Amino acid sequence: MNTREYDALALFSGGLDSLLAVKVLQEQGLRVLGLHYVSPFFGKQSLIPHWLEIYGVEVVEIDVREAFIEMLKRPAHGYGKHLNPCVDCKILMLRHARGLLPRYGAKVLVSGEVLGQRPMSQRADALNLIRRDAGVQSVLLRPLSAQKLPPSPAEEAGLVDRTRLPGIWGRGRKDQLELAAHFGITEIPTPAGGCRLAEAEPAARYLPVLTRLARPAPHDFTLTHLARQYWAGPYWLSIGRNERNNLDLEAAARPGDILLRLKDHTGPLALARQYEPAAPDSESRPADWPAHVLADAAAFAMSYSPRARAEAEAGRRVAVLVIRDGETAEISVTPARSTPLAWAEPRPAAVSIWKKRKS
Repeated sequence: MNTREYDALALFSGGLDSLLAVKVLQEQGLRVLGLHYVSPFFGKQSLIPHWLEIYGVEVVEIDVREAFIEMLKRPAHGYGKHLNPCVDCKILMLRHARGLLPRYGAKVLVSGEVLGQRPMSQRADALNLIRRDAGVQSVLLRPLSAQKLPPSPAEEAGLVDRTRLPGIWGRGRKDQLELAAHFGITEIPTPAGGCRLAEAEPAARYLPVLTRLARPAPHDFTLTHLARQYWAGPYWLSIGRNERNNLDLEAAARPGDILLRLKDHTGPLALARQYEPAAPDSESRPADWPAHVLADAAAFAMSYSPRARAEAEAGRRVAVLVIRDGETAEISVTPARSTPLAWAEPRPAAVSIWKKRKS
């Protein structure tokens, strides 16, 4: 159990705004602990030692993978441009952080949000909604925009000197950079961002995982980061781009998954992910890949091997090892980029279409 106490807990993404929010309070003599939230879609936990060494900010990792995925399925306040549930994300983190206050003896929650910086989650009305729905009205302080917001309870109680807090607002970074110079920060972190849900290509890869799997887990979303992603109806295939990808896919294999690799040539490793479908009556159960689907997947995956393609062009088939739960079988296929099942990569346009159907 933690025995060290702090005055404040701060949501710490590792971006400049969260860093400055901590430094502003440290300058007033407050002991601040950074909470670095991690999900399959964001998190830079490997930098925690670096943040302490370079910036003098103590940070602990907070894992919200499972809770975040549950929220992502049906965010109460909707998605942003892609699959980013920015308002609900901030509510989830603040609500969780509120529960950590007693553990650390802290009285204040700190967020580096800047009024007007982001169109979905940092408008004045959104900031008020987040504070209300997270239940943190009595403990939340947004120090970077303090002079543009009503006084917080921490300021009114004298725990924080409001006159020494900035009043930053808007989308520019000029004020933040000036404040960084004031604190002697020479290594400027990039804007926090970093959420893959707010990017078109990753969001497209996440969508079939979110909608097709009955119980999508963190490792399912992580798999989409490791290699090429293809779907043919309910069947999900990941194909390595290089040796590093192949090793990552091999390590990512779970019980029931199927690995495909060339027997006699170098080439990609492919992983067929087995899962329980969200609507088992609507399509074939992906865990029961029939022989023709495995053969089609192997032919498509091995088309990414130049040696295998050369064999196909010469009219020869190639041997592919099929590995599942420690057992290995062998099939013979003709590598081809175009196959009967027509494997396709997820497309960003599908996200917009899906959201329109839901609304």
